[in-house]
Amino acid sequence: MIRMLFDLTGKDPTKVPLDDKETMSIFRSTEALGVTPEQIHSEVGTFGVPEFGTKFVRGMLVDTKPTTFGELISISGLSHGTDVWLNNAQELINQGIVTLSEAIGCRDDIMVYLMKKGLEPNHAFKIMETVRKGKALKDPEKWAEFVGIMKEHDVPDWYIKSCEKIKYMFPKAHAAAYVTNAFRIAWFKVHEPKAYYTAYFSIRADEFDSDVMIYGKEKVLNKMKEIDMQGNSATAKDKNMYAILEIVLEMYERGIKFLPIDLYKSDSSKFLMEEEGIRPPLNSIPGLGTVAAESIQKAREEEKFMCIDDIQQRGKVGKSVIELLKSAGCLEGMTQSNQMSLFV
Repeated sequence: MIRMLFDLTGKDPTKVPLDDKETMSIFRSTEALGVTPEQIHSEVGTFGVPEFGTKFVRGMLVDTKPTTFGELISISGLSHGTDVWLNNAQELINQGIVTLSEAIGCRDDIMVYLMKKGLEPNHAFKIMETVRKGKALKDPEKWAEFVGIMKEHDVPDWYIKSCEKIKYMFPKAHAAAYVTNAFRIAWFKVHEPKAYYTAYFSIRADEFDSDVMIYGKEKVLNKMKEIDMQGNSATAKDKNMYAILEIVLEMYERGIKFLPIDLYKSDSSKFLMEEEGIRPPLNSIPGLGTVAAESIQKAREEEKFMCIDDIQQRGKVGKSVIELLKSAGCLEGMTQSNQMSLFV
C-alpha cells in the first residue's frame, strides 16, 4: 500500500514528517478529515489505518486520547499483548491511577522502569522476561523473590499487580516499526485523501461490492443498517464488508465520489485515481472474477470491441459475464452482433 501511495502521488512515504500535527490528531478526533463523528460513526479518524483501524483499537484511542508518537507505540504494545490492556492498563487509566505513558505497554518498558527505580540491570531484565512470558505467577517462589526486590526499591503495588496479570507482551521495536508505517499511511489519508482511498480499495478491500458501494452514501448506510440488524448472525463476508463500508462512507462524507465502471476506462483489478473521483475496476462487479476481467482488458488493448459478441469471443468470457457487464451499465449503446441484417 505504501508503494502504491508513492506511485500515485510521487511523494516519498519515508519522508513523511512523523510529528505532523494534523495526522496525529486523527488518533483522537475526526476534525482533520473535515467530518464530524456523527457523519462517520466514529470519534476518531483511523478507519483503514494499519494497527489503529479495528473497533477494538479505536476504542483504546477513545479511552486514551494519544497526543504523541510515543503514546501510539504504547497503544500498539497494549493492543498486541495478552491481558496487558483489558482487565489491566485500561482499568488503571480509567481510574486515574496512571497515564497512558506510565502504563506498561511493551516488554521493554518493564526493564527501563525498574532500572530507573534503582534495580540492577540483571534483576530488571529477569523480571521483564518473567512477565512478558506470562510466568509471573507460575513460579510463586521465584516471583515472591522478585516482588521483594521491587518493594525494596519502592515499586508501587499497582505496578506489581499489573505485571502479575500479563500473559504476553509485544517488543517495543516491533511496535515502533508498525506505528511508523501506520503513521505514514495516516499522513496520506489526511493530506492525499483520493490517493489513500484508491490505494486502500485496491490493496485491502477484498469484499468490495460495487452494487452496494459505488452509488452514493444512502445505499452504503442502508447496507450498514442491514448488517447491524443481523448482529452476531451476520455472515463472515458481511462482517468483512462492514469495515469497507465504513471507509466508503467516510470517503463520501469527505466529498470524494466513485466514477462509473467503464468497459474501456476501468482497470481489470485496480482502482484508478482520476480528476473527478475514483474509478472501480471490472472485477469489483459482483460475480465477475479477476481472470475474466484481465482477459477483457487484454482484448480491448489489442483492438476496440465491435459488438457484444466480439467481447465474448476475443475476451474469452461466457454469457454470464456479459450479463454482469450489462447490469453494471458497461455495454450501453453496444449492439449484440456486428452483422448487418439483410432483411427488414
